[in-house]
Amino acid sequence: MDENKTIMLAHGGGGRLMADLISRTIVPKCGGRSVQLTDAATIDVPAGKLCFTTDSFVVKPLFFNGGDIGKLSVCGTVNDLAVSGAQPLALSLSLILEEGFEIAQLEKILENIGQTASRANVRIVTGDTKVVEKGFADGLFINTAGIGARITGAVPGFERITEGDAILINGTLGDHGMTIMSQREGLKFESPLKSDCACLHELTSRLYNALGNAVKFMRDPTRGGVAAVLNEIAVAAGVGIEIDEPALPMDKTVQAAADMLGFDLLNIANEGKVVAIVAPDAAARAIELWRSHPLGRRAAVIGRVLKGSDHPLVELVTKIGGRRIVQMPYGRELPRIC
Repeated sequence: MDENKTIMLAHGGGGRLMADLISRTIVPKCGGRSVQLTDAATIDVPAGKLCFTTDSFVVKPLFFNGGDIGKLSVCGTVNDLAVSGAQPLALSLSLILEEGFEIAQLEKILENIGQTASRANVRIVTGDTKVVEKGFADGLFINTAGIGARITGAVPGFERITEGDAILINGTLGDHGMTIMSQREGLKFESPLKSDCACLHELTSRLYNALGNAVKFMRDPTRGGVAAVLNEIAVAAGVGIEIDEPALPMDKTVQAAADMLGFDLLNIANEGKVVAIVAPDAAARAIELWRSHPLGRRAAVIGRVLKGSDHPLVELVTKIGGRRIVQMPYGRELPRIC
């Protein structure tokens, strides 16, 4: 096996090969001098509160239309900070590599990590690399952690959600999940499906900076989709939620793929969407702010918060005026989606 082309167990052994992999392959593509090769990074941060998150990424396939596991790992971590009311600052990056993984593929993934982090103005400052035997990691798994500075005036919380609040989303549902599924199944469409994988911090900061306390809560609807997020909100806040089917932004090709495979797009993962709950008198301004950004051009008000209940429900008002309960997904409809 050629040590210059594929990962070997020795690359995770702590010796020369591991040092070479880190210094010659990983560090140059993930931020260069900003990566501190110490056990912990020291970071200058603005005074105030910090937000902290961690995530792991096991998507299959590793490469998909619209991104790869590397881009996904940065966007996913940035977005968890962004919806929490933070300006993302720095990330850690840990790689679990499988013996035999091609160095060329790793380099391509690392390049996308570096480019995505650079565009988001986020530094990758520390990390770790492990190698496991062939057959134990499906190529590559990634773990990240991220820190961000809380935006002044951003105070999202379930307890702030009240009757009458508007529910918004910045674009179409299910693009990421159905892109992954279509590639796994080898499905071809006239218009190719593309993941919505993107960093959302510019969208979230627009609302927090412009609307302040009128922004009650935000969440990115990844695994479990919009259905999972809205059910979590309803239970945690003790409120009812009503959403309008005609208002839900959907791509026709994505909808066709979901219909073909028997999926409900409300349950499908997104990687470039944010659900926001804002005061009713701020909804129009929020939509205006989002639609002026490329990632929010199809932003819409999709529903409203109803009065509190001992048995909170999420209900969908259908196109013909009927109603159906939107349940919390029992489990992941699509495994290995992120």
